[in-house]
Amino acid sequence: VGTYKPEMLQKKNAVLVDGVVLNGPITDSKAGEKFVEEACKIIMEEVIQKANDVTEKVCEWQAPETLKTILDLEMRDTGESHRKLLQLCQDVIQYSVKTSHPRFFNQLYAGMDYYSLVARFITEALNPSVYTYEVSPVFLLVEEAVIKKMIEFIGWKEGDGIFNPGGSVSNIYAMNLARYKFCPEIKEKGLSGLPRLVLFASEECHYSMKKAASFLGIGTENIYFIKTDERGKMIPEELEKQVQRASKEGSAPFLVCATAGTTVLGAFDPLDEIADICEKHGLWLHVDASWGGSALISKKHCKLLHGIHRADSVAWNPHKMLMAGIQCCALLVKDNSGLLKKCYSAQAAYLFQQDKFYDVSYDTGDKSIQCSRRPDAFKFWLMWKALGTAGLEERVNRALALARYLAEEIKKREGFQLLLEPEYANVCFWYIPPSLRKMEEGPEFWQKLHLVAPIIKERMMKKGSMMLGYQPHQGKVNFFRQVIISPQVSREDMDFLLDEIEQLAKDL
Repeated sequence: VGTYKPEMLQKKNAVLVDGVVLNGPITDSKAGEKFVEEACKIIMEEVIQKANDVTEKVCEWQAPETLKTILDLEMRDTGESHRKLLQLCQDVIQYSVKTSHPRFFNQLYAGMDYYSLVARFITEALNPSVYTYEVSPVFLLVEEAVIKKMIEFIGWKEGDGIFNPGGSVSNIYAMNLARYKFCPEIKEKGLSGLPRLVLFASEECHYSMKKAASFLGIGTENIYFIKTDERGKMIPEELEKQVQRASKEGSAPFLVCATAGTTVLGAFDPLDEIADICEKHGLWLHVDASWGGSALISKKHCKLLHGIHRADSVAWNPHKMLMAGIQCCALLVKDNSGLLKKCYSAQAAYLFQQDKFYDVSYDTGDKSIQCSRRPDAFKFWLMWKALGTAGLEERVNRALALARYLAEEIKKREGFQLLLEPEYANVCFWYIPPSLRKMEEGPEFWQKLHLVAPIIKERMMKKGSMMLGYQPHQGKVNFFRQVIISPQVSREDMDFLLDEIEQLAKDL
């Protein structure tokens, strides 16, 4: 596809510069088109058509050294044949985890949305970058429309926003934005001369808060982690105490990061009470709703985020519960005075010229820390257009109903024990194998139970029957975290999950 043919040298008026033929393209378009056509057929047959087939394996487990050999990863001086490349495509699909499988429960994303998938095909083929209207007119308007609609669901009358490569990046954006609002001179003068800045987040917050504080030069020691209750929610009284403590120490509190849908337990912080404290002390309130934000779409479950309209910024990932396809993550900001642009703008003259022939307010790329940026909002937009708000709401309601069904089934089965009643789509539980069921719950019991989940996880992956995450957490030994997202998942899959754990662990 990428080489010129010797006969090109025989062309009339052939032009060579430094030994390179400049006449005509060097790409064999017909061969390239044929390769794309054949590769798309493989994708259709091996990925899309098998996505709902529970008889297929979730993963074809291979050890790293074995997989290296199978895939033939070495790059060579000469290109491979199309036949070999198509086989590599087959191998990549075969040995990758099938995240669209109905029994992939491992992460906070799962399933396949056909509309967002088509949107990704389109954007991959067009290969746009969303920074100026002149190169990305459609996708800039789409992003504007999607952000406006998301802002409505938060409950703001106006606002601003930008799509980012991940909720972690959205949290970094928000932390930096809050700091800029607190001390705008930092953009030019840097960290020197600033007071000791302090921010507050719950013990259950996402680990990206530590990364953000480290990356921005705030320092992880300057995050005051607030105690949580037995359900994993930030305790407002503890937040008030820590804000007062920081002030007495001579520090400068500037930000509170609340969480709407914690990663492990799926807990929602009491946003209204936290907002009261932020207003009292003049603190920026950021809500990391990367996981739980999609509950805003549901009239039944939006109460989980009561008070979110009082936030100054919100991180929300439609690629999670709403299945917009990785990656699709928005940072939304209540301020509509251009704060995002003031904070992040570098005014590159070669890109953001002010004397263009159109309205340059549509050149929104200067609000971003990136230059090249993917049109991630398009996936969400096309899916939303296809399903309507009612269809998205149905996804949320069904996922939470299935979580409730699974929790009730766990209560009925010997050997299964819930950690707590699920508030969202996270169902956390232990499986206690037969050999431990009559043992007293002392140190030895918990030490042995800690070993159970990793063994079951290894067995399910090597069998390929399903994928389910586990972890220790806040002093509790390893337990399973079942996350329900995909509309392809059914009650039968919930029953299978419990049956399969029992089957895999019957000898433990």
